[in-house]
Amino acid sequence: MPKAKLSHIDSAGAAKMVDVAGKGETQRAAVAEAMVNVGPKIAKLIARGGLAKGDVLSTARLAGIAAAKRTAELIPLCHNICIEHADVRAELVGGQVRIIASARATAKTGVEMEALTAAAVAALTVYDMVKSAGKGVQIGPIRLLEKTGGKSGSWRLSDRRPGRGTR
Repeated sequence: MPKAKLSHIDSAGAAKMVDVAGKGETQRAAVAEAMVNVGPKIAKLIARGGLAKGDVLSTARLAGIAAAKRTAELIPLCHNICIEHADVRAELVGGQVRIIASARATAKTGVEMEALTAAAVAALTVYDMVKSAGKGVQIGPIRLLEKTGGKSGSWRLSDRRPGRGTR
């Protein structure tokens, strides 16, 4: 079976930015999730507002939104697109912080990277704010939950079946 041509690799094998000039703009959206396992002790401190660095969930939310808007500066070869909406929710679920990040834009390329970057930076912010309260905090998984728009249409994590790929 021949190898599929990768859109980010040129004929010499070097990384390149994909040319989207010929693509039409469509409404695009993506939702990503990150989990931060903080454990029961730190979860109680987060819930009580008992951490020295302040309100963990609100700070993580703001950091994630800011990150979504700066994705093209952080990820090589990522297109700079005008984000029309970005949101991050962070909540305690037992001994974990669950982060849900969403992004929306009318663009020639998707917003998956913006949603994933928002979730990842929010998770890193949680880690930074709680690390002094205890060791063993773990981040992960970070994953795309769904996307809509563009040539490939809609996709949801729950839609994955053997042989269907990830997009």
